[in-house]
Amino acid sequence: MTKTSFTDRLSSGVLIGDGAMGTMLYVHGAFLNTCFDELNLSRPDLVKQIHSEYIAAGCDFVETNTFGANAFKLARYGLADQVERINAAAVKIAREAADNKDVLVAGAVGPSGLNNPTPNEEMTKALHDAFSQQVNALAHWGVDFLLLETFSAPAELLVAIDAAAKTGLPVLAQMTCTEQFETFFGTPIESAIAQIAQHPAVTTVGLNCSLGPSDMLEALKRLRKVTDKPLAIQPNAGLPRRVEGRTLYMSTPEYMAEYAKRFFEHGARIIGGCCGTTPEHIRQIARAVKPLARAMAQADRAVRISVSKEAPAGMPPVPLKDKSTLGAKLAGRKPVACIELTPPRGVDTDKLIEAARLCAVHNIDAINIPDGPRASARLSPLVTAVKLQQAAGIETILHICCRDKNLIGLQSDLLGIQAMGLRNVLLITGDPPKLGEYPDATGVFDLDSVALTKVVSGLNRGLDIAHNQLPQQLSLTIGVGANPVASELQREIDRFRQKTAAGAEYVITQPVFDIETFLAFQSQVANCGLPFIAGIWPFTSYKNAEFMANEVPGVTVPAALLARMAKATTRQDGQKIGIEIAREMIAALAPHVAGFAVSAPFGNTKLALSALGRISVSEI
Repeated sequence: MTKTSFTDRLSSGVLIGDGAMGTMLYVHGAFLNTCFDELNLSRPDLVKQIHSEYIAAGCDFVETNTFGANAFKLARYGLADQVERINAAAVKIAREAADNKDVLVAGAVGPSGLNNPTPNEEMTKALHDAFSQQVNALAHWGVDFLLLETFSAPAELLVAIDAAAKTGLPVLAQMTCTEQFETFFGTPIESAIAQIAQHPAVTTVGLNCSLGPSDMLEALKRLRKVTDKPLAIQPNAGLPRRVEGRTLYMSTPEYMAEYAKRFFEHGARIIGGCCGTTPEHIRQIARAVKPLARAMAQADRAVRISVSKEAPAGMPPVPLKDKSTLGAKLAGRKPVACIELTPPRGVDTDKLIEAARLCAVHNIDAINIPDGPRASARLSPLVTAVKLQQAAGIETILHICCRDKNLIGLQSDLLGIQAMGLRNVLLITGDPPKLGEYPDATGVFDLDSVALTKVVSGLNRGLDIAHNQLPQQLSLTIGVGANPVASELQREIDRFRQKTAAGAEYVITQPVFDIETFLAFQSQVANCGLPFIAGIWPFTSYKNAEFMANEVPGVTVPAALLARMAKATTRQDGQKIGIEIAREMIAALAPHVAGFAVSAPFGNTKLALSALGRISVSEI
């Protein structure tokens, strides 16, 4: 690897770091009073084994076992004369572990341990000499970048950065902070990081250690306001607790992975772990974050298709009012009501057809058919939509997901949709496979929802993906999704506008639980002119509300609604309160939207009908 590999890879996605070295050395039998850095000399196989475990877990870089390998800390063990030898051995070990695995090696540099927030001129020189000695050894023996971590004092970190800058290697500078989001000397962490980020040698800034995932997320939000440089977040596995005389870190791998997704959504581009973090934590983090990064990268790039001849103009598209009953109601500004029914896990569609017929009786305009929701495998949504439309006589809105098929397969399906008499589609990028039951499945993501919207718009003018003229044009209504509470709100707004420009004709939102936030989002894209169909989810219980709040991507449930649902003591109470909340949402949003898309939780169609006021609560 060359020194540019770190910056190149950082600019193209997310990098997953390794976890705790000290924790793992202790787990493998090293005594706490041992100089862990000296183990590079006396137990190199053990250090290499730990690196290899993190690499097998899916990290993109390993840190050399040199956190305390500076002259100040090594002097405590009588090893001050071994700085070069220990650092050289550490790089060699990490390089051997990472050999031929496309894994970077970071030269780890920790603080001096002197805890001096404002070193005088003499101490500054001593610190600079010590850090220079260490970083020069790390650079000489071939690390890809330098990782300065767990610094408490900005002044000391700046000295280390000055020393690191002279190596010419990229520098990742990380500080640690308290639960009050201050350095251990009382400086607000925003001020400290802003100061560090201004140094021209610093490629990336961030935080590690001291805090668990929850507090680190709040700290990350603060850092985003003070720097445009890439951010790194490496929390502890929770705050340490004393349990029966042992110091334990309480965050499970799954818990850390859930927060890792949130770190990524809030802008972190280097994510790893610190104290208490094991290879299993890193495995779960990598499996959670990497599919998200890939999906975002695909979504942010334009689809490029070679066209060897001059593209034809195509045919005039069929007007929205003439495409379908749903299209006619939207074009005529008449309120629409849709209910989402999920395809079955098997092949029996009898219950689903019965539910669709019930919807038709109560004048529901269309049935929403999701495509592999939360990356699950169910009966083909296309087959489901055809059977429902034929058996129940009700239109469907078929979701088309970019996750599972390449652009050729997607175009084939779109042609098939038209041929089977379906006319309404909702185009979505799709949840990464990690979110579902098949985390090792490959996500394709040849297209994203913006690119797919362009494709359908072209097909509606009689042009295929390569701009070849088709014998007939399609006449599909083009629906797209939107998330008014997206953590990257400006990106969501920008993509909404891109979808509009690509040819979208209406939008169906994620379930709405926060009316003010919804209206604020809607006002920011009002000039796009798309009719909104607001998503509605009737809660069935407090547990269901908690699940929506914590586990469903793109959904935010206000604490006040969770508190209301917590009052339910029986299943019937939970359903009643959930319907009350849904009806309140519908009443408040009705003047502002074209209609509603109500989910049927756990297949309970009557809950959705009751939320729309089509049947009473007593009929559920």
